[in-house]
Amino acid sequence: MQPSRKPRRRGTPPTSRTISLNALEFVLRKGRTLGESLDSQPAFAALAGRDRGFTRLLLLTTLRRLGQIDAAIDSLLDKPLPARRSAVRDILRLGAAQLLFLGTPPHAAVDGAVRQTAQSRHAALKGLVNALLRRLGREGTTLLAAQDAARLNTADWLWQSWTESYGEDNCRAIAEAHMAEPSIDLNIKANAASWAARLGGQILPCGMLRLTRAGAVEALDGYDEGAWWVQDFAAALPARLLGDVTGQTIIEIGAAPGGKTAQLAQAGARVQALDRSPTRLTRLRQNLTRLGLEAEIIEGDGLTWRPKALADGLLLDAPCSATGTIRRHPEIMWRRSADDVAELAENQMQLVQAALEMVKSGGLVVYAVCSLEPAEGPQLIEKLLAQNENIERVPLEMSEIGGLAEALTPAGDLRTLPCHFAGQGGIDGFYAARLRRTC
Repeated sequence: MQPSRKPRRRGTPPTSRTISLNALEFVLRKGRTLGESLDSQPAFAALAGRDRGFTRLLLLTTLRRLGQIDAAIDSLLDKPLPARRSAVRDILRLGAAQLLFLGTPPHAAVDGAVRQTAQSRHAALKGLVNALLRRLGREGTTLLAAQDAARLNTADWLWQSWTESYGEDNCRAIAEAHMAEPSIDLNIKANAASWAARLGGQILPCGMLRLTRAGAVEALDGYDEGAWWVQDFAAALPARLLGDVTGQTIIEIGAAPGGKTAQLAQAGARVQALDRSPTRLTRLRQNLTRLGLEAEIIEGDGLTWRPKALADGLLLDAPCSATGTIRRHPEIMWRRSADDVAELAENQMQLVQAALEMVKSGGLVVYAVCSLEPAEGPQLIEKLLAQNENIERVPLEMSEIGGLAEALTPAGDLRTLPCHFAGQGGIDGFYAARLRRTC
């Protein structure tokens, strides 16, 4: 009698940890954003809400604390893991994030990591994973206490750039701000005080609202009725620099996903919202529909597109390194390089020169980037002014930026740092300059 065959095991659906492992690889070795890495996995959308939240939290924590995590892992290895074992290092990273920063019970974090290793082509290393994570669970507190967290979690080139640009104290403060979970800011269409009471938020300058630990944005009161949109306080400042735009035609280059477009439309401008990404424009349309606001949406490249008639003003939200948003998008720390900044700056110069051709004589152009790198901000503007006689800088007033004195540069431009507004939870890093076409 032949022995009965065991039934073939069907593939189990991906878990939060499996999805997290795939996403970490996409970010660190394929250069994708965290959002792209998760959206590319249909299994992520199929997870229960709680599991989606855990997945995001695990990945954000791992990326925010990657320098510390790697230093702790390396201190316990007898010899470095070879490059071909990168998946094992990622498994260790995710396990370490749970043990060191998320308070996951050690048995759950260790067992999950060992099981992932056993199911991979690196099964021979499951003993190493087990031993290292168990030791990390015992010694982690001591290891963390001996670390310089701000320095370890900051890429060398950025530490050097920020120290040279803002001084070592500010550099360290920026790095420390990146390790904290950011709040959620809302731009309220009307009655900020009423919404503060309903949502339990703090009113910010310019009538915005700040929430801490708000949970899923789509579940908040007022979302479905379009009473507000999510926008960091610093990100809301550049559009204000165009002044009273009621009845004016305002071009916005780099408009998606639409926070600044909504600001301008809400303020009464006739907005021409330009972006070259059809996917991002779809999201912009959805946001404007939810908010009940209107704009002329245009798919095009700011370098080549031109309006049929010159505009009264223009907001250029230029593509940039986005190093000012690392606290919200920690993968930027590990995806960008100094070479990226130089390449982006060349494109930004071309874009701002094109933008100046799109406005009337006397029209304003606000150049804005969510970057902390001087080459994408003040250095670019100084070079632009030196090369063009038909433009002038229009210095900002403190009242235009919510009274945030530390964000006003000596030249009259906007420069926010993540460590600014620290008592209220910080803000994103932005640079903006206001220019006028004189002829």
